[in-house]
Amino acid sequence: MPILESLLDTDAYKLHMQQAVFHHYPDAEVVAEFHSRNDEDLLPLMGQIEEQLRQAGRLRLSLEEGRYLAQRPFLSQDYIDHLSHKPLDASLLEVHEREGRLAVRVSGLWQDVILWEIPILAIISEMRNRFRYPQLGVSEAVARLDQKLDWLSGELSAEEMEGFSLVDFGTRRRFSRAVQEAVVTRLQERLPAFRGTSNYRLAHRLGLPAVGTQAHEWFQAHQQLGFPLAQSQRAALLTWLEEFDDHLGIALTDCITMDAFLRDFDFELASRYQGLRHDSGDPVVWGEKAIAHYQRLGIDPRGKTLVFSDGLDLPRAVALLRHFRGRINTSFGIGTQLTCDLPGVSPMNIVFKLVECNGGPVAKISDSAGKTLCRDADFIRRLRQAFQLSL
Repeated sequence: MPILESLLDTDAYKLHMQQAVFHHYPDAEVVAEFHSRNDEDLLPLMGQIEEQLRQAGRLRLSLEEGRYLAQRPFLSQDYIDHLSHKPLDASLLEVHEREGRLAVRVSGLWQDVILWEIPILAIISEMRNRFRYPQLGVSEAVARLDQKLDWLSGELSAEEMEGFSLVDFGTRRRFSRAVQEAVVTRLQERLPAFRGTSNYRLAHRLGLPAVGTQAHEWFQAHQQLGFPLAQSQRAALLTWLEEFDDHLGIALTDCITMDAFLRDFDFELASRYQGLRHDSGDPVVWGEKAIAHYQRLGIDPRGKTLVFSDGLDLPRAVALLRHFRGRINTSFGIGTQLTCDLPGVSPMNIVFKLVECNGGPVAKISDSAGKTLCRDADFIRRLRQAFQLSL
């Protein structure tokens, strides 16, 4: 039975980035690779994982799905036509063993590679969970969620609940497709503060907003797209605005650390972007830096939004809500702690990251130790130097 049954069973930001790549960088070539931070042997599942990926490569956008996407004011018809005629390309996949571990590598045009991230992660996560926890599923996940929602309703005052904003970010490391759909459905039923999902299929099926802007790969690729290295982050921010104007205006800040980001985030950019997304480092320190930056630029932070999405659970989200309440708007994207929180389950810590663009290395230097991914030490040194970071 296929794990994926729709091309829209993916995170919204993948389609949004793909449109921008389709319009601005149609000839860019990239390499992306799967990485597991778990010390777990996935090789016994390699054949089944590869078969599921090949099945995903046969998915096509339906007419109804195309009509749904066409209702998004920021998605262009030429892009939707492109997606309809050129979906996932399984010929770009390499699934093999490397140094005793499962390896998945995808190489080709960026506009073709970009959609593979979520299928690869969601398929690997679900196949592993089927193997390790065959007795668990929807009922256990929903029961655990109900306990959390009971706690939340008792913890937040009515006024706090009105200012709370929760979004499902749980596709990539979900326990299963069925669990994510059940969790999102229950959130929609029980939580007035539930504002949407990053998953386009669920947004379509359940009538929810599809939430997401850009990922690290958008900024990483710009390091090899012909811009001076020190200008690459600013080029990424400006090109995004050129593509989407006043839509999808939340900027990810930690590809080259928050401090380097803020040096590029001048009055023009800070005025046009609606807010910022946190994905590494201390969220309170990060948020205070964002507020201070807006204030230095003469921009009222109360008109901006901070989106927190780094390993959140509901208690952390509540603490952040209370810390920043009344000073800046907040929203909380929670993933694994919603869609892979079942009794006795240890979620996978897996990523799929860009490693090359146009034949050159790319890198992320985040605000958390251990999240930097790049095999080229010299490029890391040049990147740090270009962005005025300590060597």
